[in-house]
Amino acid sequence: MGSQTGRLFRVTTFGESHGGGLGAIVEGCPAGLHLDIPAIQYDLERRRPGQSAISTQRKEPDELLIKSGLFEGKTLGTPICLMVENKDADPKAYAPFKDIYRPSHADFTTEAKYGIRNWQGGGRASARETVARVAAGAIAKQVLSHFTDIEILAWVDQVGDIQANVDSLSLTAADIEANSVRCPDPKAAQEMESLIRSVRGDGDSIGGILRCIARNVPAGLGDPVFDKLEADLAKAMLSLPAAKGFESGLGYQSVGMRGSTHNDPFIIQNEEVRTQSNHSGGIQGGISNGMPITLSVVFKPTATIFKNQQSVNTQGEEVSFRARGRHDPCVLPRAVPMVEAGVALVLCDHLLRQRAYQ
Repeated sequence: MGSQTGRLFRVTTFGESHGGGLGAIVEGCPAGLHLDIPAIQYDLERRRPGQSAISTQRKEPDELLIKSGLFEGKTLGTPICLMVENKDADPKAYAPFKDIYRPSHADFTTEAKYGIRNWQGGGRASARETVARVAAGAIAKQVLSHFTDIEILAWVDQVGDIQANVDSLSLTAADIEANSVRCPDPKAAQEMESLIRSVRGDGDSIGGILRCIARNVPAGLGDPVFDKLEADLAKAMLSLPAAKGFESGLGYQSVGMRGSTHNDPFIIQNEEVRTQSNHSGGIQGGISNGMPITLSVVFKPTATIFKNQQSVNTQGEEVSFRARGRHDPCVLPRAVPMVEAGVALVLCDHLLRQRAYQ
């Protein structure tokens, strides 16, 4: 249902933000793959809370526990159960407004759907849920590297009105991890950090844009009509908490172009079919064309802010309240590994599907 994604590489996540823990069941991982546990833990470290002064101060070690599907360091081909325990949950912080529908949160909509909700944090709607996706995505990356040379890199490209200048073709992982904002433009990163600190000091929040590139993606991934590669990527990105927009290739920039300038002419490069430009972002007709896949994701400002707000409660009364808790003033720096994980899950699933066709 709503907690599962993928067809051949299937991932089901479970857990709530202030429950006992969170995790994922990964099915369809090929057998005999040596699983690099430190590599999975590394991605969890990049996502975990409390990692810098501009992120939430919730202190979670996010230590990976693997409960099944692994023997002597290799995958068995059976379901892999991944878990992370909640060590620093603080549900009592939410008690003062447990009967209030917090603006732009999932409180009202969750209750409208199920008739009940866990008021201790955001429950399944919390960004804490993404710890499971990142762990599963780290496995997907290893499956991809077993069969291909695919490299997935995401970075913070814009915070508020501060725009970075990044050459995505020469970009490295080290460039992205060089600062706490995860923006590979040092000057822009410094300005972004100052802005995030200022917004946090004002009790407010701010949004921005993440960009991502997937290099060395073979041609042929994706299916026509409903299972187009960019459609599945869009779903993966827009299912992330706070994600509100998605672009593939030039996206909205293409509105001001004509077909004669937007079209990507085919050429032969190193005895392979390539395109002279990459306005399509590596995908045409919903199928990868062998060029780098490029996409952008817009994230809204974090919904929890520390200012007086107006809302209504479960009794239908208008109320005024101020939120409490530990939250990111800007989700983007910690969303970088989330975006990479989402792209990896989609590409891994489509790669296995393509291999099944051949």
